[in-house]
Amino acid sequence: MGEARMRRYGYGAVRTYVAGLPIQGKLILSFVLIIFIPIVLFAWYMLNGISDGSIREMTKKAENILDIEKNNIQNNIELMEWTSQLAESNEDMKDYLQSTDEMDIAALLEFKDKTFSNFEQLLFNNPRIAAIRMYTDNPHVYEFWPVVLSESRIRNKPWYGTVLEQKGMNWWEIQRSIDILQGQTDDADVDGPFVSLFRELASFDRTTHNGVLEVSMSVRQFFTKTFSVREPTSQLLVVARDGGIYTDEEAEIFRRASAQELTGAIPLSPEEGNSTGMFRYGGQSYMAVQTYIPKLDIHLVNVVSLADTLADIQRNRTNLVFIVLLLAAVLIVVSAFMHSLILKRLKILRESMKKVRGGDFHPDVPVYGSDEVGELGHHYRQMLKKINALIAEQVNRQAATKEAEIRSLKNQIDSHFLYNTLENLKMLAEVEGQYTISDSLTSLGGMMRYSLQWTHDRVRLRDEIEHIRNYMAIMNIRYDGRLELRVDVPPESMDQEVLKMSLQPIVENAVKHGMNPSELKDGKLQVLLTAGTRLEQFVIEITDNGCGIGEDRLRRLNRMLRMEESDYREFRSEFDKGKKESGGIGLRNVEQRMVMSYGADYGIRVESVERSFTRVVMTLPKFNLGGGESR
Repeated sequence: MGEARMRRYGYGAVRTYVAGLPIQGKLILSFVLIIFIPIVLFAWYMLNGISDGSIREMTKKAENILDIEKNNIQNNIELMEWTSQLAESNEDMKDYLQSTDEMDIAALLEFKDKTFSNFEQLLFNNPRIAAIRMYTDNPHVYEFWPVVLSESRIRNKPWYGTVLEQKGMNWWEIQRSIDILQGQTDDADVDGPFVSLFRELASFDRTTHNGVLEVSMSVRQFFTKTFSVREPTSQLLVVARDGGIYTDEEAEIFRRASAQELTGAIPLSPEEGNSTGMFRYGGQSYMAVQTYIPKLDIHLVNVVSLADTLADIQRNRTNLVFIVLLLAAVLIVVSAFMHSLILKRLKILRESMKKVRGGDFHPDVPVYGSDEVGELGHHYRQMLKKINALIAEQVNRQAATKEAEIRSLKNQIDSHFLYNTLENLKMLAEVEGQYTISDSLTSLGGMMRYSLQWTHDRVRLRDEIEHIRNYMAIMNIRYDGRLELRVDVPPESMDQEVLKMSLQPIVENAVKHGMNPSELKDGKLQVLLTAGTRLEQFVIEITDNGCGIGEDRLRRLNRMLRMEESDYREFRSEFDKGKKESGGIGLRNVEQRMVMSYGADYGIRVESVERSFTRVVMTLPKFNLGGGESR
């Protein structure tokens, strides 16, 4: 919980800090996050890619050299094994080595001229073979140098006992010298050291020992690449079973450290496949690609110096870092220049807004262009024009309000005189027994008082219904009592808010257009007013049983209710063409007042069936006025 709180606190602190930065600081921060950091990451990725690519390329090259040397070694092994098989399979030589009687001089000369010469010429037709020797302990056999020799010459060699233990199998040995006349001296001859193949010569059933066969090849011939190919950064070397190292000691790589020192730092692997490893010696980095050749019991190693490669990598890294920094600097300069252009115009807008806040609504805003800032400047100028227009309109409205207040005061003075006059006439009518006139004057006084005392635009439904009752009472004098008003409104809905004088034009419209005695039942026009709540809305319906409206005329009438003023005038002229009296003006006025007061979701609509009925449906937001006419 504590760690989560700390993280939220840290995030909040960062967000607060960023929010407090100026726009230029935020733009620079966004530049760093969006451009500079990805460039650095890409450069780092490229550097690693270059480094890894260089190491892979060097590793592949070292492995190729190692594989070529392995093929050469295999070819030389096969050549020496084939030579040994050829020597061992010569029947004439085999008969000589197994002689049970001593040969006389003539037989020896004939053997030397024919059998031995042909054998020697056959075996030495490959110049890479340094020596082929057959050692025998048969006392009846004379030595023929340098092929047939006495086995006593090699009994003191360290490998002699091991060769006999192989029971006719090949045994490979790397010798410092093959000069049997030097005994066990460690001095190598001119072409030494040598790779030698030894095998015991025995009878077919391997019950009789006939001697030892030796086939030798110079190390320089056997390991061709090791001594003939010189690379400035790599060198092949051979590690024998006794730890001896055979390589070109004059190679460039051994100038900093000898072959023995480098080999001692390499962990030799007994695996036959190629294996690669890195190591350091004397402050330098090296790579070793090695393989084990079990037949010879040697390790073939290609040592590669990484000094030049790492220097190239470091040089490429330095160049790439320089390019990245240069690119970042260019981007920063360009970004700062672009930011200054943008922020300069924004600062102009900011100064203009300060002037507006101080009361100056006529500042000069020289910010133009087709980009977002220019568009902002355009809308800002339009807003100032609108503000100035609204200020002028408000000033005019206040002046008109004052004038209306003066007129209202004058009307109140006139209305008091009119009310007193109506009261006097009512009393005279009652004295004379003219009760119809008295009731009419009472209704007329109520209507005048309701319409002249306009202190609020919104009243209770009960007040509006009372006004309608007075209107219907007066109209019944004209129509000789043929009008009937029925009100079906629940008591709890009587306090619903309605616009003042919004129902009387609808009832008036019903009387005006629906009163046709010839088409009315019993000659009476019945007007029914109902009200109630539907789906969170308050609905008032005023229905009459008049002549109704045709379908086309009804559709056009509903369209006229919410038309623009210019379209309405044009449409109304066509709607009322051929009529002596125009229609729908009162309904449109009520509709416009409701839309202005409550919004486009509220208003009126007309429903009608010709020669049957007409119904006006008024939809209002549900709201009860609990305190008289005031909200």
